[in-house]
Amino acid sequence: MTGSKIVFAPAKVNLCLHVLDKRSDNYHELAMLMQRISLFDRIKVDLVAGHDISVSCPGLELAVGEQNIVERAARLLLSHVGLNPGVAITVNKRIPAAAGLGGGSSDAAAVLETLDELLGLGLPRSELMVLGRRLGADVPFFLYKRTAWATGIGDLFQDWPGLPPVVLVLVNPGIAVSTAWAFQNLGLTHHKSTARIPRFPEGMSGIVRLLQNDLEVVTCQRHPVITTIKERLVACGADGALMSGSGPTVFGLFEERNRAEHAALKLSSETDWWVEVVDPL
Repeated sequence: MTGSKIVFAPAKVNLCLHVLDKRSDNYHELAMLMQRISLFDRIKVDLVAGHDISVSCPGLELAVGEQNIVERAARLLLSHVGLNPGVAITVNKRIPAAAGLGGGSSDAAAVLETLDELLGLGLPRSELMVLGRRLGADVPFFLYKRTAWATGIGDLFQDWPGLPPVVLVLVNPGIAVSTAWAFQNLGLTHHKSTARIPRFPEGMSGIVRLLQNDLEVVTCQRHPVITTIKERLVACGADGALMSGSGPTVFGLFEERNRAEHAALKLSSETDWWVEVVDPL
């Protein structure tokens, strides 16, 4: 059995992230507005001779076995359908790891989809999403493939129209933040009974009013540079700025590309932060 395919796995940002309550299964009940963006990992999946599964990532040392979500995705799908081909996966990373941008989850979703196609399985998207949930809470979103209001643990979706024309500047200070750590250290001092799906914003001011992340207080306490990045983005002309996910990546929203590119150039030249200009998908 042979075959090969190259796919591009996008990152995401959370335009809002509300933590509603802790569940009996130790997950948290969430309400989030999730938006894919034009920053991609490149993934090549090859069906090869034998029965081994290998994952490589040029220039980056990867966790192996069950610690690697891409390898887990391949093993889970093959076990689910009772097949045992050899699979070689190469991941070229552009999305920073442990950055609040969902890179690992997006890679896992891409592997599920690509193996399904290469093996001619034709599994329904809903079935792939059930498998994805076993890998991580963000994986189903990347299989959903649309801007979404996400509830549950982040795996129940309602369509949202997506952002009006805006440009995002991503800034990452080069530190890693564990999602599990952020949730473990979040003190839920209040209980919100519900968080309603936001209506489509009228212009930039409406988008900025959406920006809220309940995990910011936890991550910023440990890494105050995140607050500094938000302040610098606004000083450089961003209409609003927010940490994505559990951080540490911060995004600034701009109406005009030239302003966004000027801000990115300024921040890149004055700091050692990773900076990228992207668009919503």
